[in-house]
Order: sequence, then structure tokens, then C-alpha cells
Amino acid sequence: MQNILYLCENYLFMEYIKRYLEAEILKSIKQIPVTAIIGPRQCGKSTLAKHVLKGKTDTLYLDMERPADLQKLDNAELFLSQYKDHIICIDEIQRKAELFPLIRSLVDEWDRKGRFIILGSASRDLIKQSSETLAGRIFYKTLTPFMWDEIGSNSNFKNYFVRGGFPPSILGEDDDFSFVWRENFINTFLERDLRQWLNFTPVTMYRLWRMLAHNNGQTVNYTNLSSSLGVSDQTIKNYIDLLQGTFMLEVVPPYISNLGKRMIKSPKVYIADSGITSALLGLHTFNDVAAHPVFGSIWEQIVLVNIKAKFPNAEIFFYRTSSGNEIDFVVRTMNNIFAIECKVSDSPSLSAGNYAAIGDIAADRNFVVVPSNENKWFIKENISVVSLSDLYGEME
Repeated sequence: MQNILYLCENYLFMEYIKRYLEAEILKSIKQIPVTAIIGPRQCGKSTLAKHVLKGKTDTLYLDMERPADLQKLDNAELFLSQYKDHIICIDEIQRKAELFPLIRSLVDEWDRKGRFIILGSASRDLIKQSSETLAGRIFYKTLTPFMWDEIGSNSNFKNYFVRGGFPPSILGEDDDFSFVWRENFINTFLERDLRQWLNFTPVTMYRLWRMLAHNNGQTVNYTNLSSSLGVSDQTIKNYIDLLQGTFMLEVVPPYISNLGKRMIKSPKVYIADSGITSALLGLHTFNDVAAHPVFGSIWEQIVLVNIKAKFPNAEIFFYRTSSGNEIDFVVRTMNNIFAIECKVSDSPSLSAGNYAAIGDIAADRNFVVVPSNENKWFIKENISVVSLSDLYGEME
């Protein structure tokens, strides 16, 4: 691990690690005037954009968190018009939202593909603002922290469990550096990145975030959370929406069947990165994580975020009835429905409730995903045990 270096925002490492999204970005640049790369801060958006632009002579990179770059855009139309033959990359564009109407005007005037790459870490406002002005002119691509297949050869599942996928964390020198980095990330996110949002209290948000980490992968109970924090149910919902909109939470809705069964209807909530979960819970090492009650749900979380990254257009649900029939994820793609159970074991077994849920759902394929690189094998004829890497191929 010590010899792996990587450039990510403010951290200088040396070797670029190819991102799965790279081919999609290059394709988008050839097809449409504006490509938006959105995702959490520090996940590698800037690194990816600079890598895509590397070797191209006519490029311009502007970072809206740099005062000097902001000053260049005091007269944005005059400045950007000088670069009509360039690919213009604007980082953290949500901090300069007034650029969106101008970008629309310029791409219509220039009438060429691949004019702008915009990067943002606040998806809710970015999509709202840009969709109003750039409809038909923009493709959105979501970059996550490292997927397992992107980093697997340079790490192991134990590191991935405890450190997560953020590049400085997973590629850090040791667990101590990684943990400190994640603590600083959490503090910076709360104290700086969320300051642009109204009616937000960092202390309350941190307490909620920690409570959600302790209940990682559980159905959310707004009343219990609001009672514990001394705020209203609506405030809890607003804070969860904010964490989801800034890529810090994954909210999984229930899969509602037509079988007349009594279903659990509250969504499940996962922290969006296993390393952030570990840091919020004060877990420094893999042994700490493995001994904690959230161990199984962290594996679910890893499987979830990797599926979402690999299949961005898939719909993902969970299935649970009041009688105990349950399966971790029901994934609906354009052509198939998959039932996926996550087991943090090399020799998994399914419960009676799992088998009943598989019967209820009647998916096209059923999988049990384990943190292993063993070849696929079958629990039953229609239920395959697969590694996370093999799951991708089985679902394609």
C-alpha cells in the first residue's frame, strides 16, 4: 500500500487508478455539449476530469473554491467567450450557480459537442438549477468513491470494510492516517460544506449521522430519532434529505409486492461509505468493525453502493414483510429482477424468511453475495453464491 500514490483534491499520490466512469465521460463529451460529473467531495471528480483532459491542448480548468478563479469570472461571459474552442471544466459549480444560464447561452451559440465539463458535490441543487436551463444539453454522470473492482488489486476486503472507498482513506499509509483523514472529512463536511444550507445545525446533524451509523441498514423511525434529538419529525426528514442530496446517505425504499402481504413500508437508510460509518462509530481497525453489531450491515452497504455505481439506472429496493420474510435488495433493471442477499461469511446459509422472500419475489435470478473471491456455487438450483466482482457479470 505504501508505494501506491494517487492525486485526489488536496492529497498528492503518484499513480492514477483507472475509474470505471472514465469511458462514460469520454463518450459523453463526444455526444453532448455539457457533461456533469457529480458525487461526494473528495471522491476523485477533479482527478478524473483532469485525467480525461490530460493531453488535450485546448482546455481550461476553473475551481470555484479558488478566489483567483472566481475573480476571473467577474465578467463571466467576456472571460469564457475567449475560450470557445476549448473544453472548459468548472469545479464545484454549485458555488457559482448563476453560471448555468450563461452556459446554456454559450453552448447554443457555439453549437458544438464537448464544450463544458462541470463538477459538483451537491446533487440536489445542481440538478435542479441545471435542469431548468440546460435541458437537452447535459448528461449527468455520478462518480462514487472507489468501487471494489477499481481498487481491489491494490487493497483487500478488510481495508475496504474499515476504510471505505474515498481515495485518500483507502490508499492512506496506515489505518491511523486513514481514520484521522475520515474524521477531518466529517468535520469539514459539517462545518464548511453544509454551511450553504439554511436551517441546519452542525451539532444536531452530527448526532443524527452517528445515530444513523449505529442503525446502519435499518428501517428509519422518524419519531424515535426526533425524540432522541429533541427536534421535529420534519426536521429529521429534512436532514436525511440533505445527507442524501450530498451523497452521504443511501435511502432504499421497500419493494411492494401484489401478494396481499403486510409489508414494512419505511425506507432503510445506509451511510454511503463504509469508512465513514467506521469513523462515525469510532472503529479504527477491521477487528473493531468485525466485532461490532454493524458488521453485517456494512457488507450490505458495500454491495449496495457498488451495485448503484455499476448499474446507475437500476431501481433498488429491500423486501420485508411483517411476518419476517426478507431479502436485502431487490434490483430491477430494464430486463430483469434480481433478489440479492448479503452474507458476510465464506459459508453462507439462508434463513426460512430469506427462502420465503425469494418465493414471494419470484425474481429472474437470486444471489447470495459474499466477501470472497471463490468461484460461484449454488445453495439451491436457482440461488447462486457469488463474489461482489462476479455479481456484476451475472447481472449484465
